[in-house]
Amino acid sequence: MKKILPFLLLIVSIQISAQVISSSRWTDLFSYGNVLTVREDNGKLIAATENGIFFYTPSSGEITKLSKANGLHEVKISAFDYNPETKIGLVGYRNGSLDVISPDGITYVVDIPLATGYNGDKKINHISITGNLAVVSVGYGVSVFRLDRKEFGDSAFFTNSSGVYEASREAVIKDNTVYAATATGLKSHEINTTFAIYSTWTNVAAGNMTQLANGGVIAFSDANSVRYGSGTSFSAIPQSFAAIRDVTVTAENIIVTDNAAISVFGNNGTFIKTYQAGETLNTGFFSQGNIYAGTQSSGIKTESGDLIKPDGPYNNTAYKINLQKDKIWLSTGNRTNRFNDAAPHPLNLGFYHYTGSEWVYPSYFKTSGMLFNVMDVAANPADTDEVFFTNFIPSGSQGVYKMKYNASAKDYEFVNVYKTGQDVYFNRPMGLVFDDKNNLYGSIAFLTLENPAGSAGLMSYDRAADAFRYKSLKISAAVQKPIISEGLIWIPLPRVNGITATDYKGTTSVNDDEVFVVGVNNGLPSNSEGVLSVAIDKTGDAWIGTDNGLRVLSSAASNIRNSPAVEPVIIEENGLGEELFRDSGVLQIEVDSGNQKWVSINGGGVFYLSSTGEQTIKHFTKENSPLPNNSVTDIKVDNKTGKVYFVTLDGVMVYQGDVLDVTENFGDVLVYPNPVVYSKYKGNVRIRGLAEKTNIRITDAAGNLVHQAVSRGGYYEWNLNNHRGVRVASGIYFVLMTNADGTDTATAKIAVVN
Repeated sequence: MKKILPFLLLIVSIQISAQVISSSRWTDLFSYGNVLTVREDNGKLIAATENGIFFYTPSSGEITKLSKANGLHEVKISAFDYNPETKIGLVGYRNGSLDVISPDGITYVVDIPLATGYNGDKKINHISITGNLAVVSVGYGVSVFRLDRKEFGDSAFFTNSSGVYEASREAVIKDNTVYAATATGLKSHEINTTFAIYSTWTNVAAGNMTQLANGGVIAFSDANSVRYGSGTSFSAIPQSFAAIRDVTVTAENIIVTDNAAISVFGNNGTFIKTYQAGETLNTGFFSQGNIYAGTQSSGIKTESGDLIKPDGPYNNTAYKINLQKDKIWLSTGNRTNRFNDAAPHPLNLGFYHYTGSEWVYPSYFKTSGMLFNVMDVAANPADTDEVFFTNFIPSGSQGVYKMKYNASAKDYEFVNVYKTGQDVYFNRPMGLVFDDKNNLYGSIAFLTLENPAGSAGLMSYDRAADAFRYKSLKISAAVQKPIISEGLIWIPLPRVNGITATDYKGTTSVNDDEVFVVGVNNGLPSNSEGVLSVAIDKTGDAWIGTDNGLRVLSSAASNIRNSPAVEPVIIEENGLGEELFRDSGVLQIEVDSGNQKWVSINGGGVFYLSSTGEQTIKHFTKENSPLPNNSVTDIKVDNKTGKVYFVTLDGVMVYQGDVLDVTENFGDVLVYPNPVVYSKYKGNVRIRGLAEKTNIRITDAAGNLVHQAVSRGGYYEWNLNNHRGVRVASGIYFVLMTNADGTDTATAKIAVVN
């Protein structure tokens, strides 16, 4: 059985920025199925995938992984190579940046050289390491990277007389000469003083070259044939291929990946063996007589059919998340044109499910032959094997689908589909939510009921009739995912400056429902074009996120009925008031059990705010944290574990927060780190498991008071300073805590070593 082990980094250094963006608090929920490159180091396989790298030891079955959660600085890997002699790897990303992985740590390089006037794609197409040099292929040509200095050397910009750039698809170094595969042939040039002058490069072979590799020999290919040789003369492998996807060369072999097949040849072109993988491949590798296939979705596949990869979702694309105890469901849809149209979805994904022990991808999404744009998935709280998902897509397949999980088959079985219409432009279901009676409700866009042009709508599931009922909200057309609080179903309207709240009377009948609307006349931002999100906090206030700011409706359940006024959150600084998130798109709001708020800003990362919003506790961006990108489409807090799930279209990242279930009394109080050794840790000491309001007194061993405070929200951080602002001396300190009314107490010890 394969064992998953953590990948430990001794040192992480970043060129350009000195901030370490990963820590032990972060873990990824990335997919490691799309294997781009496979390399080897002393019997261990190294696989580069879309969002990370994993390491596999065949003799033990051990797997470790490396991602932005524990050392890398980006996602969307596009190229990788590794030198087993120097133990240095080079990771290239779609945005043109690089990570240098060495025994000393990981260095981030962002200063890729660009030609004056070049406005093309900066994606790293290919990397090949020879000794202490690496040649990097980009849309403008090639650049030589010096691994010892971690800096770029010579670059050659492939431009013709008209100034048009030609991409280097792949390039290698052999005998101080760079060979580059381009759409017009195989080019070469010695690394010398004229290297940068494209007109001095030699045309080695004509043709539309796609692949190039260097090991014992150089091998290159077009779509259907492979040639190999010393660099001055070449021979053809006597075999034609359907569609060559990759060529890899080791010291003894040439490995050709052709769609779903891998063929292995000796360095003299002699055929050795082939393997039909039965699925689309990216690359292949041959080691100790065994073929390893790098697949597009299943990880590394062996000749015996075993799949090798860290467990994770089927794909990195994610949009919304549903948590039920230790189970997870991730939807994958998206929309464009101000939440109007289903986004182009070439992968045609469905949803992913974590059972509590492993990830499952329903085979239905692979075999049904239908198009999917799954915006939301909801599991029945009374029976989590029963799930519903919405298909928001202009294909006549739009509707709500019911499925049942079969644990023995580790797969979902299709149960029913509740079609919402055949017209491709209308009746598109968006979000789903269960109430505390396990009744299912949903939001539906462009509902034609009572309005041929379409309006926002509410759905309810009649379980006895096994059918959905619909109610027009008679406003707008597009909708967001609903939430339920205190008998009201709240639905944000992203294409109009408004939000609805429906009193659904606690039933699935829609006939007697009352609908209330909050709009610009109630104080929503006048420059807003739509409401994107809503959350109800622990005091009953509604936090409403628009595409141009944030508003709060106090005592929402009662005030919504009385022409309420919503207010901005005002932050005062130096005597001046500033509106919180003014002119910002508020994508998602999540409230933790301590009433603090996690707020996702479109393009601005995630803010963690105090209960009133007047204090920023943390601000995570893709630049200062492992977030995959700065537009987080969903946030969920697991109050049992304190984990915070950040969902993006580039993958899911998990942060270990400090707030667990918060009540009037204490939970399991934990102080960490403890002991605090200054040489190893220079941050604050955290105390979690506190009451909603906690009075804190910290004394030294003699009973002298050194610090006191009032904590709200279930946790507290102490900077180890006494009441004079001076760091306390080494020793044992006692933390004495009482809740708000003094009916519950807790104590803890902190050991400090300066």
